[in-house]
Amino acid sequence: MLVYKNGGGTVADAVQPPPFNQTAPCWFPAGCAVLPAFHPSTIAKTPPMARTEIRLLKEKVRLDRIPTDTARLAGKAEYEAMLKTLQTRLLHIQQTYFHERRRAILVFEGWDAAGKGGAIRRLAEPLDPRGVHVWPIGAPTPAEQGRHYLWRFWQRVPEPGTFAVFDRSWYGRVLVERVEGFAQPGAWKRAYDEINEFERQLVDDGVRIVKLFFHITPEEQLERFRERLANPYKRWKLTEEDLRNRGRWPDYVKAAEDMFDRTSTSFAPWYAIPADSKWSARIACLEIVIDALRKGVTVAPPPVDPAVRRAAADLLGIHVGGEPEQDGTEKDGTGKKKRKKAKALENYAGAARP
Repeated sequence: MLVYKNGGGTVADAVQPPPFNQTAPCWFPAGCAVLPAFHPSTIAKTPPMARTEIRLLKEKVRLDRIPTDTARLAGKAEYEAMLKTLQTRLLHIQQTYFHERRRAILVFEGWDAAGKGGAIRRLAEPLDPRGVHVWPIGAPTPAEQGRHYLWRFWQRVPEPGTFAVFDRSWYGRVLVERVEGFAQPGAWKRAYDEINEFERQLVDDGVRIVKLFFHITPEEQLERFRERLANPYKRWKLTEEDLRNRGRWPDYVKAAEDMFDRTSTSFAPWYAIPADSKWSARIACLEIVIDALRKGVTVAPPPVDPAVRRAAADLLGIHVGGEPEQDGTEKDGTGKKKRKKAKALENYAGAARP
């Protein structure tokens, strides 16, 4: 009988292998190498895999406590200047993630017409399109409905060196599917733990997760609905479902706050953004994303590949500068010292400062 050790207890496997009859033909194919016998006691000696603790944050996010009269920007000029600065910093972070093969997931949730799409557009504008993928999430396809609801999101996990941006996400399970009755109570109640485990697996695998919820007041939503209906180029954004969901505002508030309570963890917290002012919300979104993605990451241009430096000198006669020295200078390919391009490095340094 084989006995496997598992922590402090034991699990006995009563199934014994059949006796080996030396007179009978060997059951291994001819020429097959027979591996050494596996000794179950080695399982107990294997250290357990380090896993991030799922620790819920104590701070409660309550939508009626989010200030809607946030300080607005002085004007369009200030907004555009701040936007350009933050977009440049985000681009430098993306380049660092690419060179270091890091991954990030950005989750956008919030009310209909809260400005998620506009914020995503401003976030993605300056980035290298080869390194960012925006996933608009709607109702699951028939093929997806026949699988676990997280299956389709596993297919969209970012590749090394890239960002994945989700315009709505797996949180639909505990939001619209809960409120509209698309998921049974047992299914959406179970989903909180499933989502926390899903995100823990991603974080343990090296993925950085940033979750944003765009909050607007019912009055502001009504104004934006009116604007969309009046604008021929925005009418497509509004659906009958959007209008109907507005009538269940208290139910969605309850679902969102339960979501915050049950899935805002130390490794993937929720950020609720006041979004009555589109400009302020976009700036706040970029600031949160930048702060979260650069945490523990050195944002700086990568060193020149020595092979590229040699090839540039030999084939093109171009001598690329080396690594900066302690006195603030660097040597070029000829061995002579050359002053650093302070402005270029200052731009990169800006990505490391708030």
